[in-house]
Amino acid sequence: MTAINQQRRSPSVASLLVPLAIGGLVVLALGVYGRAHTPTGFAVGVAGFSAALPMKVWLTTGAFLLAIVQVVSALSMWGKLGIDIPAGVHRWSGRLAFVLTIPVAFHCLYALGLQYDVPRVLAHSLLGCFFYGVFTAKMLALPKRDTPGWTLPVLGGLAFTALVGLWLTSSFWFFTAVGFKV
Repeated sequence: MTAINQQRRSPSVASLLVPLAIGGLVVLALGVYGRAHTPTGFAVGVAGFSAALPMKVWLTTGAFLLAIVQVVSALSMWGKLGIDIPAGVHRWSGRLAFVLTIPVAFHCLYALGLQYDVPRVLAHSLLGCFFYGVFTAKMLALPKRDTPGWTLPVLGGLAFTALVGLWLTSSFWFFTAVGFKV
């Protein structure tokens, strides 16, 4: 019985199949919906902002800054910094970053859809779909104890990379092309 229990607990790439498959389905579903849905062209709830674009830019910037907190706190949790940042900082910065992305993603899908006419916008659309897919896979893999040790760093790194790409193709572009507007 002990050998069977040890075998179940040993790291297995197979334990990632379901989280990765579901994450892939999320990417596909968002992309298909974004293309098939007829965009409305108008903003939903810009609460306190002058328009939808500044709202999306600032919420994405907030998520981007919290993603940096995520990387630093993850490095601390893995003992790579020599400082002790409480695990709660990692959890709450991740939750807040995710919550900040929801109105942005909702507006992008509802008002704009998945666009491919301009390379920057195509990259942004694909990165958005990818971000939610890899985030889903990471959250589903998180409670599994039999995943390889590289699982969370790789999925977290991919989510961070996607969010950086989203910020570069939206907020950074906005700040350099339009300026700092609220």
